[in-house]
Amino acid sequence: MSKACYYETLGVERGASGDTLKKAFRKMAMQYHPDRNPGDAAAENKFKELNEAYDVLKDGDKRAAYDRFGHAAFEHGGSRGGNGQGGGFGFSDGSFSDIFEDLFGDFMGGQQGGRRGGGAQANLRGADLRYDLEITLEEAHKGKAATIEVPTSSSCTSCSGSGAAAGSEPKMCGTCNGHGKVRSQQGFFMVERSCPSCHGAGQVIANPCKSCHGQGRIQKERSLSVKIPAGVDDGTRIRLSGEGEAGLRGGPSGDLYIFLSVKPHPLFKREGPHVFCRVPIPMTTAALGGEVEIPTIGGDRAKVAIPMGAQTGRQFRLRGKGMSVLNSNQFGDMVIETVVETPVNLTKKQRELLRAFADEGGENTSPECKGFFDRVKGIWEDLTE
Repeated sequence: MSKACYYETLGVERGASGDTLKKAFRKMAMQYHPDRNPGDAAAENKFKELNEAYDVLKDGDKRAAYDRFGHAAFEHGGSRGGNGQGGGFGFSDGSFSDIFEDLFGDFMGGQQGGRRGGGAQANLRGADLRYDLEITLEEAHKGKAATIEVPTSSSCTSCSGSGAAAGSEPKMCGTCNGHGKVRSQQGFFMVERSCPSCHGAGQVIANPCKSCHGQGRIQKERSLSVKIPAGVDDGTRIRLSGEGEAGLRGGPSGDLYIFLSVKPHPLFKREGPHVFCRVPIPMTTAALGGEVEIPTIGGDRAKVAIPMGAQTGRQFRLRGKGMSVLNSNQFGDMVIETVVETPVNLTKKQRELLRAFADEGGENTSPECKGFFDRVKGIWEDLTE
């Protein structure tokens, strides 16, 4: 009986992409899997045919040979040693485990480090750390160099991070052969887990270092210098690569993330690159005009001319006197909002002068006040009609 076309077996066209092949195989493999069809010999045979077809078509060289010569390309030992069963696609060799890894490896952490090398060491990477640092608004404006003390795990100097005592060295784990992972077959599925003997390290230590007890790292507090750039804002995150927790037994260190918080300022309020400040001015200055001197976030002073008749809420903008803009040479603006202050604790002479001023007042003296009461008067007249 002749074999079915591999493309027909998977239900795809000859020009199907690798992703299309994988999706088709996954769908049909789930349908005909023996665990879902216990005791069904036809389903088991169909499942084997699917595996055989996918194993050929997923490989570029095998697929090219099949497209040119058909099944004859794999006869007489042309593929996997020739066992008289169409190229050796049984379940006693590595074929099915390879297919399983291609299809379902992403559900088990992507590429299987134990098989392909380097995975055990990657699993020993140290954890990332967080450090909260509070700065003032002035420091956020100018930037600063800070020294922080970080409690963390550092590489053990006694064993140079290996975890083994002086004069000895770690040995390859005999259980996983240095891969850090072991596999076991359950039915037609391969289950991969961390090696129980070395806990994923790929190595075992017969004579551990007394300083770190075989961990390759010790707890200590480190001093680090951090450069905070000008213009940072509340919540800015700074990453220091490799300054986190040391990896286990010589594994790579994690990263340190510094989260900045800016203290509230007693005078200034920040909104993006701009700074706002409410400035009280005497009633006489607001009425007659004048000049006030105010501090800026940069530490210098600025003079603001107040025109005659200034009211509370009047704003004045000082260009370039605001916050630094991160990663640039630009600056925001400073916005001054006036608050007209009513005098208190008047002397007898001051009260007399103010009464005389009130007696001499005309309609144009307080236009906003007059306009308000004119509107109130109109409302009262409407209510009495």
